[in-house]
Amino acid sequence: MVGGVTSGFALVKRPAGIIFTAQHTSVESNTLATVQRPTNFDHFDFSSLWLAVNPQPALAIHGQAAYLIDLDTRQVMWSRDAETSRAPASLTKLITAMVAVDDAGSLDHLVVIGKEVTQVVPSVMGLSPGERLSVHELIDGLFLDSGNDAAEALASGIVPRDRFIRQMNQKAKSIGLTASHFVNPSGLDAPGHGMSAHDLAHAAAYLDQYYPALAAIANTKDVAIAATSQHKAFYPHNLNPMLWSYPGATGLKTGLTDAAGGCMIATATRGNRHLIAVVLNATHHSADDATLLLNYGFSTQTRLPLPPWPQPSPATGSA
Repeated sequence: MVGGVTSGFALVKRPAGIIFTAQHTSVESNTLATVQRPTNFDHFDFSSLWLAVNPQPALAIHGQAAYLIDLDTRQVMWSRDAETSRAPASLTKLITAMVAVDDAGSLDHLVVIGKEVTQVVPSVMGLSPGERLSVHELIDGLFLDSGNDAAEALASGIVPRDRFIRQMNQKAKSIGLTASHFVNPSGLDAPGHGMSAHDLAHAAAYLDQYYPALAAIANTKDVAIAATSQHKAFYPHNLNPMLWSYPGATGLKTGLTDAAGGCMIATATRGNRHLIAVVLNATHHSADDATLLLNYGFSTQTRLPLPPWPQPSPATGSA
C-alpha cells in the first residue's frame, strides 16, 4: 500500500504525458483537448418515463436534494428536489476543468502561478507563487486535492479570470444546465453561486461522454507529480471515500462548505451498468446517501433505452 492505495491500484507518476487510471488503462494527455463535442447538448436531458411507472422507494437519504440516473438508458431512478439551485461547493470544479481544457487547447499548456492564487482558503493543492505547472497537473490537484488554488490558477492563468467565469456560465448554458450560475471557479460559498442536482448529473454525464480523460483523473486515487526546475513535488490524494469503500466506484467529486453541507457526485460501474448519484447538503452523510442510491440503482434494472448521444456536427471544430 502506498499513500492509502489499495491492492490493484497504482500510484500515478507525473510528468509523463500519460494518465494511468485505477484500471491501468491509459489516455494520451493531448487527446482530451481535441475531442469533438456537440453544440446541441442543450437538447439532451434525462427521462422520467421509468420513474413515472416505478414509484421510488423511501430511502433514508439525508441530503436536501438527491438524484439517481441510469446513464445507459438515461432514466431518472430516484429524485428529491433536483431542480432547485443550491450551493454546490467543489462540485463546481467539473465546469472549471472543462472550461480550462477548452481554453488551453492542450493539457501540456503551462500556467504561471500568481501570488493571489496562493492566498485562497483550503482545500488547497499547495501551490507557490512563480511555479509553473501544466493544466494536466493542475487538474490533478483540482480533482484529487479539491484544490481551490488549482481552481484559481486555471481560472486566471489561461485567460483573464473574469472572462473565465463568463465562460463557465456560457458552458453551463451550452450543455443545457438551467439552474446553474457561477461567480468563482472553486465553489466557495458566494451569493448567486449555485447548481441543481439535476444540472450536476447532467454535467457529469457530459464530462463522462465527451471529456473521458477528466473522468479518468477523477477515478485516480493518488498521484506523484515529480519536482522539476519549475515547481516542487506534489502528491495529490483523492478525497472521494467512495473510491475505497464502494465496489465499482469510478468517481467523481466531493464537496463541503458551510452553505453547501456535504455534497457528492458518485459514479459507479458494475457489469454493463453505469450510474450517477448526486447528493446535496447531506451534512456529513453524502457518501452514505450515495451508497444507498447506487445500491438501489444496481438492484433495479431500467429497460427504456433512449436515442444515441448527441454527436458533433460536421461544422463543429475541436474544442
